[in-house]
Parts: sequence; C-alpha cells; structure tokens
Amino acid sequence: MRYYTEPERKIPAREYDAVIAGGGTGGVLAAVAAARNGAKTALIESKGYAGGIVTEGGTAIHSFFNLWKAFPGVEKRQVVRGIPQEIVDRLAEYGGTTGHAEMTVGYDYDSICTAVDTEVYKHVCFEILRESGVDIFVNTMLVGAAVEGKAVGCAIMESRAGREAFFAKSFVDATGYGDLCAHAGAEYTEPNDYPVANGMGVGGVDVEKYHKWFAESGALTQYSEGLRDGRPGKIVRVDGDFRKVSREFAEEAAKIGMSPVITTTRDDYFMFVKINYVMQSSPTGRDALTQAEIELRRRQMKAVELLRRYVPGCEGAFIARTSPSVAIRRGRCVACDFDIPHEDILNGVHYEDDVFTYGFHDSAPRFQIKNGGTYGIPYRALCVRGFDNLYAIGMMITSDHDAHMSTRNTVACMGQGQAAGTAAALCAQSGVGVRELEYKVLREALVKGGVYLE
Repeated sequence: MRYYTEPERKIPAREYDAVIAGGGTGGVLAAVAAARNGAKTALIESKGYAGGIVTEGGTAIHSFFNLWKAFPGVEKRQVVRGIPQEIVDRLAEYGGTTGHAEMTVGYDYDSICTAVDTEVYKHVCFEILRESGVDIFVNTMLVGAAVEGKAVGCAIMESRAGREAFFAKSFVDATGYGDLCAHAGAEYTEPNDYPVANGMGVGGVDVEKYHKWFAESGALTQYSEGLRDGRPGKIVRVDGDFRKVSREFAEEAAKIGMSPVITTTRDDYFMFVKINYVMQSSPTGRDALTQAEIELRRRQMKAVELLRRYVPGCEGAFIARTSPSVAIRRGRCVACDFDIPHEDILNGVHYEDDVFTYGFHDSAPRFQIKNGGTYGIPYRALCVRGFDNLYAIGMMITSDHDAHMSTRNTVACMGQGQAAGTAAALCAQSGVGVRELEYKVLREALVKGGVYLE
C-alpha cells in the first residue's frame, strides 16, 4: 500500500461546553439535555437529518413501560419519561405515532407497541433541537480527535465547507460505532455479534389482510391496535410464523434474512420491513460494509417480490423508503468504568448511581426482568475508562451479548442520552471531570428533567 503524508495546516476552531458526536437515537437526547442544562452545545451528524436507528433500523421504539402484562397482578408503570416522552407527545401532535398501544398478542415480549412515522420523527428531532438552542451540524463527519492528558481536547470534523476543530469541556460519543472513542484512543472491542440490517418502508399493501394471513393459519405471534392515520383501534403491529402459512415463503424469506414483524402508523403501508445480513467481519470495515450495503438492497428487491407472490393484499407492493445506509446493532464496544452484568438486568438490580430506569429485554420471553420489574443503568456505565471528559452511550456500552440485548434498545439509548447530556453540561459548568461530579447534583437535575428513578 502506498502512503501519503499530509502537510501540517491550521484549521478553523469552534469552542463549546459540550460536543455530542452523533445525532441518532441517543445523541439527540444528549444534545437537548445538555443545552437545557445551560451548556453551549454542538451536535455533529454525518447524515442530513437526526434520529438515527429509530428512523432506520427498528420496528417500534422499545420500551417506555415495564413488562407488566406478562406478569398477572403486576402494576403497569411508565418507567421512561422525561425528554423521550416529550418526543412521543410531539409526534402525536403531528399524527406521527401509534401512541403507547397495548399488545394483545405477544405481550410476553413487550407490553406495548410505540411505533413512529420515520419522517415525522426526523422533523420532531430538528424541532426540539432548535428550540433547545443546540447548534446543529449535519452532513458533517467526525474524522479525528486530539487528546490532552486524560481528556479529549477537540474533535476534528469535516464537511464540504472544509475541516474544523470542535473544542469542548465535555464530549459524548453517540455515533453508534464508537468513532470518537476510537479516535481518542479509548479501549474497545469489536464483537461483531449481530447481523446488520436495512429497514424499508413498503407501500401498496393491506395491513388487515397481512394480519388475516397469519391469524387464519394459527401463525400470529404479535398483535397490537392503536392510532393509525389518526384513527384509534386500528392494527399497528403484526408478527407471525412464516413456516405455518407457507413453507416456500418461509424458506425464501430465511435466505434473505427477512423478518415477518411489521409496524405502521399509516394505512396501506408497512413502516418497517426488516432485512438482516450476517457480516463475516466487523461493520467498522469499509470494504466489507460496502458489500453488505449492496447485498441488502438486492435482498430488499427479493423481499418485495416475495410479498407480491405469496401474501394476500400485497400484490401491488413497492419499496417506498429505505435507510440511507446499513443499520447496525453494535459496532465497537467501548470499555467504561462499569460493565452491566446480565444477571443484574434479569434480577432487577438498581445501583446507588442510577441515571434512569428500564424494563425491556429484546430477547423476551426467553429473558425477562424478574417479576415484571425494572433495573437501573448506572452513571459509571457511561463513563469511558481512562478519560476525564468523555461519555459513551447507546449500543456502545455493555459487553455481554445477552445484557446488550436490553441496553442497546432505542428507549434505553434515549435514557442514556438524557443522562449523559445532563452530566456533560453539569461537568462543563462546574469545571469538574466526569468522576468528580456529585451524584446528588446529577440526580436532582435528572429528576427536574422528568426522569423517573426508583
């Protein structure tokens, strides 16, 4: 391989209290929380919109509630509130969510289905960011970092306008891939323990007939009714067993990693049809990821062909929306001060430094939090080991795969975002490092921001 040595050059610099790298699921919350707590805040995002995996890779956002329906007699509780709920409320104003629709089939997985309109979600993210006073930099790529002792001094960004340095007192890595932590030299691993995906929206379909296709064959595994195009009591989530309705369809769907679960907020539209692909190497590798991008789009075309051929009401199906790039479930796993054990999640353990409460596990019903309860994600689980001013949030924390199947989920990322953004602002304003921040002060700020803590 040939190499080229770049000449030394001066680049423009900006100064902030808090810089949030990544405007996805957790990053939006971190930026809003930091700004609302008085920090001059910059949000950096490589795409042209904010919202991340919520708009690209999921089927619904899981989960604001404990798993009460799977445990008769257990109280229904909304355990994630604050800014995440504010976003749902704003979505509802635009008709962009099903609301917290209760599951009537499959509630041993999640008691509710909170599905969203992907495009409305992007708008709401920009709206709440701007109202909170965040400086938004989209179409801007994080390309490096400068470290001063045990602190990140600045993050290096690049856009069509050129190269810039963003200096700050506090940094939050919300990139999903752990890019800022990697550039700064933090410890990390690359487990490559999940398939990647590209979720697409499919139009020209009949939601009711899709449900009937499963139900009449005794193949229905999940079902929920909620708001759809502003009307209550409409089907918003369906999942089933392809093998029970058509062996041929099931075999072809398995070849392309096609999931049967769909959610929607619109008539005649599947908001998410998920196609998975198992990579042989980490999704941080550009060339391997390029091949995954190509293969997933081939599989999307095949999926629409299968819907047209086999599923009643889908004869006119077409791709209406795709994600601009592959959605990952994990890139780098960043070493933080505390690694949440799976046993603590299942046993509903709360810590002396909890920053929010959570009650969902994506491997349910195989794994469920004991007695429909909750567990806490502690502050130290977000503090990047070896750094005094750097947090990691979202799918980058929690090394154990089974534990990660809870902490990586969208609403968990939201909660982590509000916690890290709040902490980043408090550290910047008081001039202390992440480990010097008094938990009592952080807890008071989180409660003031609407966070529920047990």
